[in-house]
Amino acid sequence: MAFIPYGRQAISAEDIDAVIGVLKSDFLTQGPAVPAFESTVAAHCGAAHAIAVNSATSALHLACLALDLGPGDRLWTSPNTFVASANCGRYCGAEVDFVDIEPATGNLSPQRLADKLQQADRAGRLPKVLVPVHFSGRSCAMNDIAPLARRYGVRIVEDASHAVGATYAGAPVGHCAHADITVFSFHAVKIVTTGEGGMLTTRDAGLAERLRRLRSHGITRDAARMTAPAEGAWYYEQIELGYNYRLTDIQAALGTSQMRRLGDFLARRRELATRYAAVLADKPLVLPPPSDESAWHLYVVQVEARRRRDVFDRMRAADIGVNVHYIPVHLQPYYRRLGFNPGDFPAAEAYYAGALTLPLHAGLADAQHDRVAAALSEALSR
Repeated sequence: MAFIPYGRQAISAEDIDAVIGVLKSDFLTQGPAVPAFESTVAAHCGAAHAIAVNSATSALHLACLALDLGPGDRLWTSPNTFVASANCGRYCGAEVDFVDIEPATGNLSPQRLADKLQQADRAGRLPKVLVPVHFSGRSCAMNDIAPLARRYGVRIVEDASHAVGATYAGAPVGHCAHADITVFSFHAVKIVTTGEGGMLTTRDAGLAERLRRLRSHGITRDAARMTAPAEGAWYYEQIELGYNYRLTDIQAALGTSQMRRLGDFLARRRELATRYAAVLADKPLVLPPPSDESAWHLYVVQVEARRRRDVFDRMRAADIGVNVHYIPVHLQPYYRRLGFNPGDFPAAEAYYAGALTLPLHAGLADAQHDRVAAALSEALSR
């Protein structure tokens, strides 16, 4: 039987036509397709500004740069995430630390955050930037997290790499009522894809201007920003150190086309999550809490830690592409060398020990879903 991956892109004829249209056009990059994609995402999120870049990792880096994170500063994030959520702080020369998670959701715990901020305030070691990660497509409890950050003067970058299309308290993730900047990912296994790609949303016009400049070498053509009169129409100035983090028009066209089907993608993912909850209800598993607001990028169940490897191997042997999200970042060798140790964040470590990610994507057929559930039931019965 064919291998069933845990995530997969869903490419339509319309997507292909959109890409071909750009390939036949005058602009493969720095043309009109990127602003069109940005406008589409901004309109969906209800954000004033959207800035497209070549990956969510780049977006996280630029967000930290735009918030002036640097040496001597601190960034806090969740240990239950991909390494990019922490690495963005290290790129800027900042110290990185973590806040443990809520076991039920895998998201950063507001209570652990409150305790840690209080201790850091007393020690004079408050973070400059907090990166709450919307794990699996479910928003963190931003109504609790944002007031804590404001109280201590901490800037917020929401890592919504899993959460395109998710809502929180009835509003779209990415509208930035709770954050300075929100970051999305359009990697191939994400809900909407550009192949590789990312997006930042913000309500702050000054941040948006700087993010656009930083993604393109720190260069400006704005006469008001230049140090000397323009020598001609060709003239530009590099006014700060930036990067080439631009998204191509080819990718942007694919993204805009994909966004037209976001509602369909979300509906199918939510249908499949509900289906898993029903067919696995009587199995020896801990299921993720139900949610009508999650984008359901991942469906992560918890099995007994002592059995996780065996269940994983049996599922893979049955050509079911289960995965594990995530190895806690503080346990990676790089972060161990910075002084982190097992036991530092016990909730994240316990979550990892039993985590098993089941296939979930918009193209997953009912028959494939049934096959996953049957293979899991068989593996658990051994």
